Amino acid sequence: MTSHPTFPPPPGARAYPLRTSRGEFAVVDSSPRAGAEDRGVVLMLPGFTGSKEDFGLLHEPLAQRGYRLVAVDGRGQHESDGPRDDESAYTQRELARDVLAQAAALGGPVHLAGHSLGGQIARAAVLLDHSPFLSFTLISSGPAEISVSQQQRVKLLRDALAVLSMEAVWEAIQAMGPPEEVGGPARGPGDPGQLRRRWLGHSPAQLLATGRQLCTEPDRVAELAAIPLPFHVLSGAHDDTWPVAILDDMALRLDARRTVVPGAEHSPNADQPLPTAHALADFWDGIGRV
Repeated sequence: MTSHPTFPPPPGARAYPLRTSRGEFAVVDSSPRAGAEDRGVVLMLPGFTGSKEDFGLLHEPLAQRGYRLVAVDGRGQHESDGPRDDESAYTQRELARDVLAQAAALGGPVHLAGHSLGGQIARAAVLLDHSPFLSFTLISSGPAEISVSQQQRVKLLRDALAVLSMEAVWEAIQAMGPPEEVGGPARGPGDPGQLRRRWLGHSPAQLLATGRQLCTEPDRVAELAAIPLPFHVLSGAHDDTWPVAILDDMALRLDARRTVVPGAEHSPNADQPLPTAHALADFWDGIGRV
C-alpha cells in the first residue's frame, strides 16, 4: 500500500487504506456535504485496468446529494497490494469475498456499484451474500463475456504481458496512438505521468486473471434476478464493450431501473459525471435506508 498517492483526492475526500478482514484496500472516501441529509454509503468498484480515481468526478455531486462515496482499488489494482505473479489470488470468487469484506468494514448495508469488470465482480459478491447491500448498480457492465472486438484487445494485452515487463507494455501502448483512440489504460484521469504510475501499480497477475474472466464470463442474469435487491443498469449511449441493446435486454431480465446517459460511452462516470451522479442518486433516493 503506497503512502504517496499517485492522484490527489478530490476536494472534501480523503485517501487511506481501508482495513478489512481480508487485508487493506486503497480507497478514496468522501462524506456528505455539510447541511445535506445523510442518505447512506456507496461502495464503488472500478473496471479492468482502471482504479478508484475513475469515479473522482462523482464525489462532489454525490456528496451534495447526501451520499458517502467510497471508491476502492481491488486486490492488485493500482494502490491495493496483491501478488504480482500468482493468478490464483484473483479468481472471481476471491475478489468477490474481498468486496464482502470491504462492505463489512464500512459498518452497515451499503449501495453497491461496479463499472465494467467491477460490475461482474460485484455481481459475484451479491450472489455469494446479498445481505450487506441495499441495492446493486451495474455501470456499463454486461451479462456475460465482452464483445469479440474487445476480447481481441484483451488477448493482445495478455499476450504482451506474458513476454514483456509492465514498463515495456506501457511503452507499446503509448506507441499505438493518442489516448482517445487507444483507450484502456492510456485514457483516464490525470496526466500521462500519473496514468503511467497507475499502470505500473497494477499486478500483472491481476490483469491476466481478470482479462481471462472478461473473455469467458457466463451469463448469470437469471441467478441475479432471483436475488431480492433493487437493480439499476446504467450506461452511456454507445458502448463497444457490451452493445447498448444487450444492456437494455439485461435490464429487462432483471426488472431493473434503466438509465442511458446521453453523450457518454463506456465510462459515463468520466464522460458525463453530473448526469451520471444524478441518475445514481435518484435511484438510491427511491430506496432509502434500513
